Amino acid sequence: MKLELFNDEANKIWKRHAGNSVSDLLQLELDLYKKLLNFFQAGDYYYYIFNFKTFDLDVVSPGIESVLDYSPADVTLPFLMDKMHPDDMPWFLAFEDKTSHFFSGLPADKIMKYKNRYDYRLKKKDGTYVRILHQAVIAQMDEDGSLIRTLGVHTDITHLKKDGKPVMSLIGMDGEPSYLDIDIKIPFIKSKETLSAREKQVLALLIEGKVSKEIAGLLNISKQTVDTHRKNMIRKNNLTNTSELVGKAISKGWL
Repeated sequence: MKLELFNDEANKIWKRHAGNSVSDLLQLELDLYKKLLNFFQAGDYYYYIFNFKTFDLDVVSPGIESVLDYSPADVTLPFLMDKMHPDDMPWFLAFEDKTSHFFSGLPADKIMKYKNRYDYRLKKKDGTYVRILHQAVIAQMDEDGSLIRTLGVHTDITHLKKDGKPVMSLIGMDGEPSYLDIDIKIPFIKSKETLSAREKQVLALLIEGKVSKEIAGLLNISKQTVDTHRKNMIRKNNLTNTSELVGKAISKGWL
């Protein structure tokens, strides 16, 4: 997905709830630190404050240097979004869209009792990617219930989740219910189905560690047919061997 289109779609989503009032950021400091206690950090992390009026970041904590190797002074929202893995951009938009619609159905006094949580990959200064756990809560609203600022925390969870598709949850606080591993549809890209139903059956068994002879017996087909399906999947996805096929299937969430 082109970055310009990605940024436009994200801005459309955020504008739905943007408030017009602006308050002194220093008045939020105590409440923000209290809100940070609601976040679970399983590794190095940084926090930031996103401003719905300017569509940029008011604050980025020094922790970003240990996670992504960037100086806080250099980090803006467009800069950070440019570092997102291209394959994760549609997921990000779908997660933000889902959060926006969820908040639209809540009374104003409930909105600040939820945080959204999902994962995606960001590029470090050296060009490698880390998987971050994104968590965000509403930090400030105006009298009409429109959003002004959010507090976000990005935690490096690469050591906990190396592969697999991103997942989203909405976590209730102060006694509110939580919604875990929400089923998300991605309206921002067309699905490119490259595998047949039989190929998916073979692939699922390959992921389980089964060899061709075992798969043939389970699916009641010949070993030669299993090998043909396997080779076709490797060829269609420009891979070189079965290990690459299995690894890509897991990381892309094909099944």
